[in-house]
Amino acid sequence: MPTREKYRTSMTPMRWWWRAGAVGGVCVLVVGGVGVAGAAPTAATAVWRVGTYHGIPGQFSSIQAAVDAARPGDWILIGPGDYHETGNRVPPGLPDTTPGSAVLVTTPNIWIRGMDRNTVVLDGTNPGAPQCSSAPADQNIGPGNKGRQGIQVYEVNGVSIENMTVCNFLSAPNAGAGGNEIWFNGGHETGTFNIGSWRGAYLSATSTYWAGASQPTATYGLFANNTYGPGLFTQVYANNQSDSAFYIGACPNCNSILDHAHAENSAEGYAGTNSGGNLVIQYSEFNNNRAGFSTNSQNDADPPSPQDGSCPNNGTGPTGTHSCWVFWHNSVHDNNNPNVPAVGEPAHVPIGTGVLVSGGRFDTIVDNTIYNNGSWGVLLAPDVSTRAYVSYSSNCHGGVGARVLHFCYYDDWGNEVANNTVSDNGTFGNPSNGDLAEMSNLHIPGNCFHGNVDSSGAAVNAKSIQVGTKQVTTAPPLLQFFPHNICGIPDFGAPLPSILGVGLLCASQEFGPCPTTPFTNYPKQTVVQMMPLPPQPSMPDPCVGVPQNPWCPTNPVTQPPYPVPGSPVS
Repeated sequence: MPTREKYRTSMTPMRWWWRAGAVGGVCVLVVGGVGVAGAAPTAATAVWRVGTYHGIPGQFSSIQAAVDAARPGDWILIGPGDYHETGNRVPPGLPDTTPGSAVLVTTPNIWIRGMDRNTVVLDGTNPGAPQCSSAPADQNIGPGNKGRQGIQVYEVNGVSIENMTVCNFLSAPNAGAGGNEIWFNGGHETGTFNIGSWRGAYLSATSTYWAGASQPTATYGLFANNTYGPGLFTQVYANNQSDSAFYIGACPNCNSILDHAHAENSAEGYAGTNSGGNLVIQYSEFNNNRAGFSTNSQNDADPPSPQDGSCPNNGTGPTGTHSCWVFWHNSVHDNNNPNVPAVGEPAHVPIGTGVLVSGGRFDTIVDNTIYNNGSWGVLLAPDVSTRAYVSYSSNCHGGVGARVLHFCYYDDWGNEVANNTVSDNGTFGNPSNGDLAEMSNLHIPGNCFHGNVDSSGAAVNAKSIQVGTKQVTTAPPLLQFFPHNICGIPDFGAPLPSILGVGLLCASQEFGPCPTTPFTNYPKQTVVQMMPLPPQPSMPDPCVGVPQNPWCPTNPVTQPPYPVPGSPVS
């Protein structure tokens, strides 16, 4: 039996590693040679087992009961089953009006692992209901209809959740709180950062229930906020979320990776408000959403603003620049779906957009394949927060605005869009629709676009107008010509009052649907379709790294749960 399992991140030239201590196993992610870890376990490692596996019963029938028994360094293994946890734990110190969690984790440095990703299911529906039932009577919105969370890790370091499925945890009605399937919560809406190391792997999140935008709904699949890392989501899948399948936000230096993720049939495949610094999204697929990928600056949610991908301390990021926020080696396609669950602001993300940076700075979008997005393959645009000053403070924190008018404006600058393969974007056929688009004010530095090519091999740049049979389409025109193709100098995108601005308003339906004309033809929602959860790859060996126990009897008595110190992940 192998003594360790590798998790690929493939970061070059910056190397990222998971490491483990020799006692009990402390997750460490090494970024540029600097290690960060949770506190070391204080007692011998125990293995708590939930349910039955291969005919051998565990000590518990409830996941929460095992979590309550665990101490730092312990393992929790979960046998196949449909777990309808009846508890609704509210994190300590929060008001009773807070949505409860089916499983609340407040113990640091523990591992929670299912023995099979597809058959270990934490189910938000009522006890006795069929697995992940879509029937209205089977839904459980929690006491007082406050909404529910699935698994919530609350302000503790070093927790790893692996190899399981979570479904049908719903918000309160009318876009209320709750609805997170798996949540690493480091201090929601506080502006503080109370989770360091965290990890989720081989996870699936879904919902089968939709009754309308004013009804309870699954909001986020996998969610991490107010963390300082190191953090990792890898080998993960989510669909049918009314906000986003994946979310990492409220972290000026997130120090996190989203790797080998797949997001479908959601309002946004990924969303990240005010998430910056070291953050890498890689080897992932975003398709069949309203919009594929979105990151933004915003003052009225998930502070602190703005979204800024600059490397801390003027360091160097994975691409050799001073941008440490990198979106690379991803596939973003066919994000044209109006019939996804969508509530609140995500219902107004511009449909048909592959990658959207809204009010973000110093982000790098490089070496991706982006195609068949009806509005824009990549769109850089300002963000206007119209509910500013409500919850955070009396100024815009990185933006400009007017308190009396209750808005904050965040321009976009310093972003680099380079060496992407784009094709067949802009198929809605409206003016400004196409592969690449920029709306911005004159700024130093401006955004830059270079080396992006059509899949036929065509490029538009300073040296070659066209090669092959197609060319990259841009708004404004010639977006890869001077000065737009040179990074670090001023440039100027389309202004707010422009054809692109009109297209953005119509695609978002921010002020209602635009009339359907040959110039404003964007899809409108008819009937929301919830897609089934496709089976996903499970961990090849769920006993890897676990201390010897009745479910893993042949494991060595002692072994580190992840790669030994200094071992590279590749």
